[in-house]
Amino acid sequence: MSDASLTQAQAIADTELETTVGRATVATLQSGVLEQDSETHELPAGGPDPSRFDAKEAWYPVFYAEDLDKTKPARFTLLEIDLVIWWEQATEAWRVLEDKCPHRLAPLSEGRIAEDGLLECPYHGWAFSGAGHCDRIPQQAIGGTAETSERACVRAFPATIRQGLLFVYPGRSENATKTAVPIVTPIEKSDGWVCLNTFRDLPYDALTLLENVLDASHVPYTHHRSVGNRANAAPVDLELVESGKQGFQGLWEEGPRKGTLGRQDTTFIAPGLMWHDLTSKQFGRTLTVVYATPIRKGECRLFAIFPFKFSAKLPSFFIRLTPRWYSHLGQNNVLEDDQIFLHHQERYLEQAGGSVNFAKAFYLPTRADRFVSALRQWVNRYSADPFSGAALPPALPKEQLLDRYYSHTIKCASCSAALTRLQRIRLACLILAAIAWTIAPLLAVSLGNEAGFGVVAAAIASLVSGAAWLGLGRLEQQFYRGRETPLRNLPEKKRSQKK
Repeated sequence: MSDASLTQAQAIADTELETTVGRATVATLQSGVLEQDSETHELPAGGPDPSRFDAKEAWYPVFYAEDLDKTKPARFTLLEIDLVIWWEQATEAWRVLEDKCPHRLAPLSEGRIAEDGLLECPYHGWAFSGAGHCDRIPQQAIGGTAETSERACVRAFPATIRQGLLFVYPGRSENATKTAVPIVTPIEKSDGWVCLNTFRDLPYDALTLLENVLDASHVPYTHHRSVGNRANAAPVDLELVESGKQGFQGLWEEGPRKGTLGRQDTTFIAPGLMWHDLTSKQFGRTLTVVYATPIRKGECRLFAIFPFKFSAKLPSFFIRLTPRWYSHLGQNNVLEDDQIFLHHQERYLEQAGGSVNFAKAFYLPTRADRFVSALRQWVNRYSADPFSGAALPPALPKEQLLDRYYSHTIKCASCSAALTRLQRIRLACLILAAIAWTIAPLLAVSLGNEAGFGVVAAAIASLVSGAAWLGLGRLEQQFYRGRETPLRNLPEKKRSQKK
């Protein structure tokens, strides 16, 4: 296909999209149909320009509040901006500064929260308030006022907690209060939800993540034997209902599992939030919510939330009993089902010209790909790629792609605590096994014929403790890296044939 033909094909696709949803519907959407806050806001996400989505003029989640430690600073990179996040005692709020001391550019995240509650630079002890003002410079003479200079200040970013997530606004600070925070309206508007959540730093773009989770048709194949089943694969007839600069809405009338679960509605809130909404007579209402927060080109942080509202009380009871770290292990398995091929897929797309040429690079002949097309058209129409023109870094080896420790465990309060406890229990099992193994022959020698029961008991204790040590070791490895072979690629169990 020539470049001229490609441009024409893209124009036809855009026209078809606009015709499908209707110009009036698009205008309604842009004026607030997908608004995520009951308050009135002066500015749409992405800035006031109706033809362009400015990625910095929007709120992004960066941490679950429960994973932050009030006693020490945390680091995060948002849109290539290094941030330090810390708890300011004076205001009793999470504060976010650029992770760069104005003195000698040392990262403030390597410092500490001083006794007076200020964030202290690790290099020379300059200390800063949550507003970014320098409070003291230990090296200056008595009476000096260098700390009052604007050059001594650190850039501060607006931050807020909503639905358990810490959001940061990387654009113009004066626009933050005028722009809605993207929240999940169904769980905001009604009670009775039970929620699971997880997060992970992923080795591919936020747009690649969104494209993947908007594509419901991949679940039976990619996630076969984890959360999908190849037997449920069938035509997927997606319909786009509304679309505009602020996102789009769509529906799948038949829904997953060949219509056995009911209709599924999909919402995309620009630039990085989507959810599938499924109501079933059998199970109740469930959401699959994903935030895709861009770190840098080829990296993003996923926040996944799974709200359930069951028709029966028993499932909610068991979900509440499930330890957060345990559900994270299972959710990491699901994420790794597609982690490796998505890492390489976006590099093939880059070689083909990137999102601008997606209509040429991707062959999308079925209605199952409508949401994928809608996302890529949104990116192109509103120049919404936050790293447009940037090149992806070199591909990572499989071992790094399967890393869990640095991409999740060490940053997760639940998993890091569980790993520490697990390692202590393993050590206790090893010590117990060693003691039991040591005393068994001593009992035999010292007690002679009367040592039978004691020797057997010591031997059993040694074997049980050793087996527990080995079993817990396999569990411990799940905090460090994922499985080498996804479940979908394991041999299928042969069904017994009736004679």
